[in-house]
This record gives sequence, C-alpha cells and structure tokens, in this order.
Amino acid sequence: MRTVRGWFQDTAGGLPRAFWYLWTGTLINRLGSFILVFLAIYLTQERDFSASQAGLVIGLWGVGGAVGTTVGGTLTDRWGRRPTLLTAHLGAATMMVALGLARPLWAVAVGALLLGTFAEAARPAFGAMMVDVVPEKDRLRAFSLNYWAINLGFACAAVLAGFAAQAGYLLLFLVDATTTVVTALIIFTRVRETRTAPTGPVVKGASAPAGALRTILADRVFLGFVALNLLAALVFLQHISMLPIAMGDSGLSPATYGSVIALNGVLIVVGQLFVPRLIKGRSRSHVLALAALVMGVGFGLTAFADTIWLYGVTVLIWTVGEMLNSPSNATLIAELSPAALRGRYQGVFSLSWQLAGAAAPILGGLVREHAGNGALWLGCAGIGVVAAVAHLVSGPARERRAARLRAVGTPVTPVTATRTPAPEAAEAAATSPAEPVRVGP
Repeated sequence: MRTVRGWFQDTAGGLPRAFWYLWTGTLINRLGSFILVFLAIYLTQERDFSASQAGLVIGLWGVGGAVGTTVGGTLTDRWGRRPTLLTAHLGAATMMVALGLARPLWAVAVGALLLGTFAEAARPAFGAMMVDVVPEKDRLRAFSLNYWAINLGFACAAVLAGFAAQAGYLLLFLVDATTTVVTALIIFTRVRETRTAPTGPVVKGASAPAGALRTILADRVFLGFVALNLLAALVFLQHISMLPIAMGDSGLSPATYGSVIALNGVLIVVGQLFVPRLIKGRSRSHVLALAALVMGVGFGLTAFADTIWLYGVTVLIWTVGEMLNSPSNATLIAELSPAALRGRYQGVFSLSWQLAGAAAPILGGLVREHAGNGALWLGCAGIGVVAAVAHLVSGPARERRAARLRAVGTPVTPVTATRTPAPEAAEAAATSPAEPVRVGP
C-alpha cells in the first residue's frame, strides 16, 4: 500500500489547483470528442461523399486550424489566455452544431473550415496557461497527466460514438458542442488569467517584444523541430482520415473502427503514467527517434491488415510510439519557447499539426487512389525512418539551446530590420514553454 501511495504521490502530488481545473476541462472535453473521430465515416457513409471529397473536407478543417493556431497564438500573448479560450470554445461549439446541420458539400466544407479555426485557436492559449501555472520541475508529470486525461476521454468517446452514431450522427455533434461549452466555463470561472506583463521593450499596444515573428523565423533550431513534428503528424493523422476508410474496405463497420481505435486510448490510459519514469534521464533525442521509428512501423504494418485483430495490433504498435513521443515532445517545446513569446511559439508549433491536418487526408487520399493502399502505409513507414534519423542528427543542437535558455532567463531582445541575429543570439534573452500535443481525436 505504501508503494502505491508513494507512486501516486510521485505521479500526481503537489501540482497546483489551477492545473487540476485545466485537467478536468480536458477530460470533459475529450469525453465528448466525437466529431473528428467519425468525420470520415460520416462523410462517406452517411452523406455519400467520395473519399476525395471527404479528404478535402477534413483537409479544410486542417486549413482552418492553421489559421486558428496562428491567430490564437497572437491573441494569447496580446489579449490574454482566458478570453482567447472562451471565444474559441464558444465559436467551436456553435460551428459544431452548424456542421451537423449542413447538407450541401460547400456548406459542409465551410463549416469544417470555420470549426477548425475556432477549435484550434484554443490550443495555444490552453498550452500557455498550463505552462504558466505548472513549475518547470513538474511539467513532465503535468503533461503526462493531461495527456492521460485526453486519452481516457478519447477511449471512452471512440466506443460511445460508435454506438451513438447508430441513433443519429447529429447527436455526436450536439454532445461534442455541449462538452466544449462546459470545458470553457470550467476554465473561465475557476482559473485566473495567467498572462504576465513582459519586462522587455514592446510595441505600442502590444504585450510581446517587437520583432516577434522575425525572432521565430530566425530560430532555426525551433523551426527544425517543428518540421520534424510535421513529418510525424503527417503519418499519425492517417488514423483519422485513411484508416477508417481502409477498415471500411475490409468490410468492418463504424462501430468496429470505434472499438479498434479505442485501443489507442486504452493503452495510453493504462501505461502513460509510467512513461515519465521510464524515459526520465534518457536522451530526449533518442526517445523521440525511437518514437518516430515505432510509429512508422505501426502504420506501415497496416498495409498487411485485413481483419479486426490485425488492425488492432497495428494500432497498439503505433500507440507505443505516440506514448514515447508525447512527454518528450511537450517538455522540449516548453524549454525552447521564450516566456514573452509563449503563445506565439505554441501557435507556430501547433501550426505543424494543422498543416498536417490539411495535408494528411488530401495526400493520403491521392496516394491511396493512385498508388494503392499498400503504398500509402509503407510510405508512412519510410517517413518514420527519415524522422528518426533527423532526430538523432538535430538532437544535440536542441539540447544546447534548451540549456542556454534555462541558464539565461531574461526577456527576448527585439529583432531589428537591419540585422537578423543568429538563433542563439535571438534567444539568448528568453525563458521557457509549450503544450501537450494531440490533434487527433
């Protein structure tokens, strides 16, 4: 009993009350996250759209998300975390209902675009708020706990959505909208504004250092990491767009897809809380490389799946890679992001997910239609190998940058129009941050 109590204390003890409100909001929101899980099935089976049209709609969701994370990151730094979150969540809830009622293809496409914009605008604000309230020494635990909540909710939602869809797909949209509103109200009423005033030079009327965009664009170490995340996301997001279509071609029902994909959440719920101890003290670059390789293998094996249990095995394999990737990814982004530009850095990092969200279903659909199902999944394996090698090569530079930022802890120096500093100089006046990423279900 002492061992269990000690493990629980090490895992969840001592975290701020504000974190637990954020955690609760995450869990409630994910319990109702039905739409994106079943959108491809809804579009192709309920609405009779083609695979290419479904890919286009899901891709527009990603395009909207790219706009949303960019705008959301700026608003997070300028306007504040809470008002950005509330506006984004309420807008997303409204568009969920509108998308459920839309009928023509153009209306569905516009609804998906706007829903992606509002839904993803909340991501930088939520991530910045979490980093604001959790001390650096506790962030690995906090990100892992939040990721655990995401997947506990997802595991339940994937199964429930499969059965709820049988009662009518509109119910999925309504439940998702309701949980989104509840999440917004919890955070808005129970968590104070966490944005702090910058101490460095600022643009009149702004709350972040001048030259913020130039600082980010000059940060090659950070942008390189964002690019690697884009590669991983292109592979990972196939489980939303092409995997349900592939399973449908194998004669499997939407409820079966829900049960199989729920294995992803179940495995994470069971094992994710043990991952921080497993990877603590190990090279993050090696962990991220292994994660990319395992995810690539898992998706690659989908080329040979044609039964429920084979699809289940592939899901379990790439889920292991996802479990290794998430905490290392989140803590590293936290350490590469200057505090004064926290929202913008998180917005740019989230942008990689949104770009993948737009490109993955379109590219996946095109490859599948023109080269075949096998080529799609084996191509995912190849991308995983490339990302793994790139993590090993670029890892040392990232760790040197993170160490410098931890040591300095002063505001970012604004970038002038006459001279663009090297990434090290641009960041030699900064502090920390990020968000646990999962754009999937």
